[in-house]
Amino acid sequence: MKSDYKPPAHLTREAKKIWSELLTEYDITDAAGLRILRVSLEAFDRAQAAREQIDRDGMTVQDKFQQVKPHPLLPIERDSRAAFLAGLKALNLDWEPLHSSPGRPPGR
Repeated sequence: MKSDYKPPAHLTREAKKIWSELLTEYDITDAAGLRILRVSLEAFDRAQAAREQIDRDGMTVQDKFQQVKPHPLLPIERDSRAAFLAGLKALNLDWEPLHSSPGRPPGR
């Protein structure tokens, strides 16, 4: 039963919510799938933590010579997001819903 698969305790509240939503919507019950989901959500948490720090510090920082440099967490955020998306793809969760008609969705 899917409710038996509790989210790992070390994940953030948001990642735990994603865990529960994905297990409710998709049939992820095998050991490999659950591990891929766990690692993907760890990457999600890492990307979120990096983004929050970047939001506090700004996109650039000054080095000891007062030269403006890109924030050192930018690559960590990028790589962690990519890892999260790769995990979703590995679980075959990267499908877009089909549109009922050609063109842009209504309201845009």
